[in-house]
Amino acid sequence: MLSVAIFAALGLGFALGEFGLFGVHASGQQDGAYRQMRVYGDVLRKVQTDYVTDPDMSDVTTGALHGLLESLDADSSYLTAKEYEIYKQHPATGLAQVGINVSKRFGYATVVSVVPGSPADKEHLVDGDVIESIGGQSTRELSLAAIRLMLEDKPGSTVTLSVVRPRKADPDKLTLTRSNTALPPLSEQQYENSTILYLKPGLLTTARVDEIAAKLKAGKGRKVLLDLRDSSGDAEQGVRLANFFVKEGTLATLEGQKFPRQTFTADAARFITGAPLAVLVNRGTYGAAELTAAAIVDIKRGDVVGERTFGEGSVQKTIELPDGGALLLTVAKYEGPAGKKIQDVAVTPTVTVGPPDEEQDEEAPPAKGDEPLNKALELLKAKNG
Repeated sequence: MLSVAIFAALGLGFALGEFGLFGVHASGQQDGAYRQMRVYGDVLRKVQTDYVTDPDMSDVTTGALHGLLESLDADSSYLTAKEYEIYKQHPATGLAQVGINVSKRFGYATVVSVVPGSPADKEHLVDGDVIESIGGQSTRELSLAAIRLMLEDKPGSTVTLSVVRPRKADPDKLTLTRSNTALPPLSEQQYENSTILYLKPGLLTTARVDEIAAKLKAGKGRKVLLDLRDSSGDAEQGVRLANFFVKEGTLATLEGQKFPRQTFTADAARFITGAPLAVLVNRGTYGAAELTAAAIVDIKRGDVVGERTFGEGSVQKTIELPDGGALLLTVAKYEGPAGKKIQDVAVTPTVTVGPPDEEQDEEAPPAKGDEPLNKALELLKAKNG
């Protein structure tokens, strides 16, 4: 049993070396990889011979491979043959969710953002909440791909979550009913006698970014307050949205060890407005929205106000393994114009302001209790239109 596990691990190790995970780029560098695999083999032997009980070495090896991939980044995953079969059979559309965008932080599933009006929103889940378990299974033992699959199912089906909230000792046990929650409409407000146009897009889809373009063209010349808090979406649309405010220059790049470098340059034909701009961000600003914010920060196009963003911006490749399993491996990461990898360092606002008061009256005007919004409005009011 042990020798089979070691040889399986060695085989995977050489396969991963082919993709550069152990830094194997030339024959002269393979010694380090061999040494690491010998260490792994030694550890396996000690586990089998000295552990308190005779362990299931297949489970041990699977756990080691899960840990190996997740040590790279939250999006890289190892799927067993059974997990990969479920992954391949999972429908791309038609399933319901509980309304959360989820990633992993510190080994556990973490809420990135919550869809307004969704089952998760009704249970008062917020960004930063940790999902300790799903259906009684610890998320520490699950890949991000598996976690996302477990949150989806037929409308009306239920899922039980154990949620750890900040400043609360014991986790909450929640049972949520999955539903198809409609994407909230583009939020629009007028401030300072209609001299400031406020837009909150939520999910950056092609249609939503088209809506933003129409609003910007209709209100051309007005100052713009773009609220990207708890926003995510398609990376291409995040770059496209930045182009509405930037006429020329690099907006983002995408590159990996074996992934051809791509440079996304502003297209003057897509440029809409050079009016003063402020962008709101928080911990739920994720992926596509971070690409927009990074471009605005790095090019110094406007003020970016709020909290440090989540840190997500990568491309994954599915690599099938001989035993029927698979790797979901990050092969490229996005960078802002300044060359910083968004997934590694996130986006730091130019003006740091804490989150809004969570106790504010839900019927109150949007600005009440919303310090980041108030600060952004203050900055815009001080600028000439």
